[in-house]
Amino acid sequence: MSPLKPTRRRFLASAAATTAIAGFPNILRAQGGTNAVLKIGLIGAGGRGTGAASQALTADPNVKLWAVGDAFPSQITNSLHNLASFGDRIDVPEARRFSGLDAYQKVLESGVDVVLLTTPPGFRPMHLRAAVEAGKHVFAEKPMAVDVAGVKSVVESARIAKEKGTTLQHGFCWRFSPNTREGYGKLLKGELGRPISVYGTYMGAVPKPSTSIDQRKPEWADVEWQIRNWMGHEWLSGGPVLEQSIHTIDKIAWAMNDVAPIAARGGGGRAQRSDDGNVWDHYEVTFEYPGGVFCHLGQRQFQNAFSEVVDRVFCDKGTLEAPSRVLTKDPEGKVTWAYRGSGDDMYQVCHNEWFAAIRKGEPLNTGNYMANSTMLGILAREAAHTGQRITWEELWKANQDLAPDTLAMGDSFPTQAVPVPGKYTLV
Repeated sequence: MSPLKPTRRRFLASAAATTAIAGFPNILRAQGGTNAVLKIGLIGAGGRGTGAASQALTADPNVKLWAVGDAFPSQITNSLHNLASFGDRIDVPEARRFSGLDAYQKVLESGVDVVLLTTPPGFRPMHLRAAVEAGKHVFAEKPMAVDVAGVKSVVESARIAKEKGTTLQHGFCWRFSPNTREGYGKLLKGELGRPISVYGTYMGAVPKPSTSIDQRKPEWADVEWQIRNWMGHEWLSGGPVLEQSIHTIDKIAWAMNDVAPIAARGGGGRAQRSDDGNVWDHYEVTFEYPGGVFCHLGQRQFQNAFSEVVDRVFCDKGTLEAPSRVLTKDPEGKVTWAYRGSGDDMYQVCHNEWFAAIRKGEPLNTGNYMANSTMLGILAREAAHTGQRITWEELWKANQDLAPDTLAMGDSFPTQAVPVPGKYTLV
């Protein structure tokens, strides 16, 4: 396959088209009113993409899965098999099953109205730009980018979507969890007083690579091999602090009311990871916020070690703990409130609210904190990798772009070096 044109680097750097199209309410009228059938395009047919498609099909009674694209045809086959219970609402003949690195373009050209972007996140900024310029409603899974160039592109794409009147929904799923929403709502209303510090953990096991090194086929060039094992390569996943513990980072941002931090410092390394990638497997990072507030992230992927995913927000009148049990405590540690309401699935709530906004023609554009939380994750990673205190301002001035200049399955792109603090620099 020839390299995609434009290249990712040029795509992110290029000026966006600014000609507005008709808003979606007009499209609905043209198709028969607010009950028009909405055609869904799935771009990225792995486990998360299949889940997102299921949630989209459940969120609205008058939608169809219309087209599916993925780098690998086997992913499409598996995804459609797992969605078979939706019956004739799966309307994806062979002609609308697209594989390869240009599959996203073909999905967008297939007549879809809404798209789900669930590929490895290294592709997200390019796919998002193409989708909003094509006038589609977009769900973008987390994280929204893996480098500074990508986040800057996401900011511009959000602006374009707002100008065109199309919706942009995010995949920071805990913001849709009923219990977590209520707990953080109490925090942001000031019921616990002023936040003093946050300690968020995301400690789990080392994920197994999709394909082990001894299973690599001779015909798989570097780019294809790395895409097949995307979680181990920073240009595709952003590394575990961004791809996985971005949820905890997003909740740190939430606890701080999404204000910009001042700086971050931290450390970590690669202790147990044994794949042939270049990502670390543990981080300890501290974010510095205005008012003398310091927020701490503990992330690791270790076998045979203590596991925990907990947010602890310490305030001058008490503490909030989330997300498995959401409760508040007084300064002496006594529980003062615990959530006992609905246990609605947060992934489903996300899509329910998204499709409701589309049907009503309501504005929904979550681009600002999509970019903010993603950039906060990049700040954590870069502070740890460099071994330096990096400010928010310095990060936004950086030109970091982790991807190869061209993207073709047959390209050579040797695995990048594992970052070493004191030697690695932010460009």
